[in-house]
Amino acid sequence: MANATLTGQCLCGAVTVTANAVDSDIGACHCDTCRQWGGGPLMTADTHGPVSFDGEDNIGVFSSSDWAERGFCKQCGTHLFYRLKHKPFYTLPAGLLGKIENAALKLEVFIDQKPDFYSFREDTKCLTGQQMFELFGAD
Repeated sequence: MANATLTGQCLCGAVTVTANAVDSDIGACHCDTCRQWGGGPLMTADTHGPVSFDGEDNIGVFSSSDWAERGFCKQCGTHLFYRLKHKPFYTLPAGLLGKIENAALKLEVFIDQKPDFYSFREDTKCLTGQQMFELFGAD
C-alpha cells in the first residue's frame, strides 16, 4: 500500500524531501555498507513516484558502489536517500518521513551479511545480496 505524498526534513532543516507514492512496506538492509553508514540496518521506504528536494545545495552525494549513490545533508549529516544509478529508483530512510501510515516491516535484504547480534521479530521476506542483484539487474 502506498501513501499519497509524504514530506520530511533533515535534523537541521536545511533539506526538505517530498516523496510521492511512498510504500508502507518497510525494508531493512543489512549490507556491510548500510551498517557502516548508519551503525545498524538501514530501515527504508521505497518510492514509486517523483522525489523532490528543497535545499539541494546542502545535499552531498556519495557514490557507494558501481550501481548506487547515497545522499546526506552536508550541514547535519542526516541520511536522505539511497538511489540506483542505472534506473530511477529511490528508497528513503523511513525515519526521515515521520509517520508512515500502515507501515510494517516486510522485507530484509542482504540477509547473508546480517550479523548475529540482532534480529527482528517480524516474519519477513528475506533476500541475499545475490538475489537483490538479480532482482534489480545489477552486478
